Amino acid sequence: MKNVTGLIVAALTGAIVSLGTHLYLDKKNGTLTQQVYTAPIQQVNYPMAAPEGSVNFVEAANNSIHAVVHIKTKVMRSGVRSSNPFQQFFFDQGMPPQAQQGSGSGVIISGDGYILTNNHVVKNADEVQVVLDDQRTYSAEVLGTDPNTDLALLKINEDDLAFIPYGNSESVQVGEWVLAVGNPFNLNSTVTAGIVSAKGRNINILKEEFAIESFIQTDAAVNPGNSGGALVNAKGELIGINTAIASTTGSYAGYSFAVPVNIARKVVDDILEFGMVQRAFIGVSISDLNTKVASEKGLNVSEGAFVTSLTKGGAAYEAGIREGDIIVAVDAVNIKNVTELQEKIGSYRPGDVAQVAVLRDDKMRKFDVELRNRNGDTKMVSKETEVLFQLGADLQPLNQEQLKRMGIRSGLQVQNLTSGKLKGAGIKEGFIITRVDRRVVQSTEEVTNALNKKDGGVLIEGVYPNGLTAYYGFGM
Repeated sequence: MKNVTGLIVAALTGAIVSLGTHLYLDKKNGTLTQQVYTAPIQQVNYPMAAPEGSVNFVEAANNSIHAVVHIKTKVMRSGVRSSNPFQQFFFDQGMPPQAQQGSGSGVIISGDGYILTNNHVVKNADEVQVVLDDQRTYSAEVLGTDPNTDLALLKINEDDLAFIPYGNSESVQVGEWVLAVGNPFNLNSTVTAGIVSAKGRNINILKEEFAIESFIQTDAAVNPGNSGGALVNAKGELIGINTAIASTTGSYAGYSFAVPVNIARKVVDDILEFGMVQRAFIGVSISDLNTKVASEKGLNVSEGAFVTSLTKGGAAYEAGIREGDIIVAVDAVNIKNVTELQEKIGSYRPGDVAQVAVLRDDKMRKFDVELRNRNGDTKMVSKETEVLFQLGADLQPLNQEQLKRMGIRSGLQVQNLTSGKLKGAGIKEGFIITRVDRRVVQSTEEVTNALNKKDGGVLIEGVYPNGLTAYYGFGM
């Protein structure tokens, strides 16, 4: 993975934990720091004028500012006081809840109230409020989130709204002029201009196992509060969602990063159709091909994704791709590195067939690869199967005779335990889960409903067949 010179503020450009504060990474000691502004902040935008007669941003700016919203969130937090370490870690005890405010931006993508933003803008929010450019205010529903791309889809009840039409991020060119539109430092409807300085940039921000990072890098000024705002081209088309900045201070210092709209569009479509994002997997382990690797392997090319290993029985293996192949294109789109391959595969769903071009022995070969989900088949994944995959086990409800013998009213027994949250927490096969976060559970559906939107600590209570009561904690 590529490193970016300077410090990367990890998806925090709009994740303000209270008005007048933001978070940034301290380069000197590598710690996460909260910076508090004790005086009003005035933002100065230094104009970057395009050559006379070449580009006019007025129309694009006017069309965009009415479709970019201010998102305000409220997260209820409280202190913890308890002699029980599990209760102390997972639940509030003895202190009244404290409201913490957050702020960011969002983009209206359809006239009936659908809004794109960053996952980190609304993460853990108990309340989400949307303020339009004309100051109309609405409560918003979070329809779905995708931590792997740091995106979220919101909905407000309104019609005939201004919206920004989708562009095509694959056609974006390095050097192209772009506008960043958002609400930095709570300054509504701020527009800054710059150029695309790189594409397919992986900056190792998202710490998810299956994160997709293929950011559009620009030098348009982006600051805390811009997160979730629009990156538009000179035509006024949406080409990205502003997400992060490179900085040593927590404020803009030269580069900003946006999720390409082609990724965002697929996330939106999946959430609307399935309630969650459907990820396709090609089944390869890959590394960037560069001149050093090419020299070591005796290869005559220096760009592409080098296949280091494959999942036996996986999509690529079954199609005929082999270790040592160099993936250079997918459906006629050139692939220069791992990041570009991940971005392209991330635009498909399980069951889709992608034509993958590889170089093998200096000859071009093409394979039709039927992509799969991470369970190894081509089915669409439900929220229930996704949660069970994370837990790493089957959960079997007990019958009445078993419940009576155990002296419990309900429970689900852990079976077929594999690597996952349960095994990582120390749970053994045969354990009977009776409560999740202090709520009695009687079915697999109740367990998955309790966990599918959970983001934080989980307390599992239950009993083993020998009568031993046990408590386990882990994070989702």
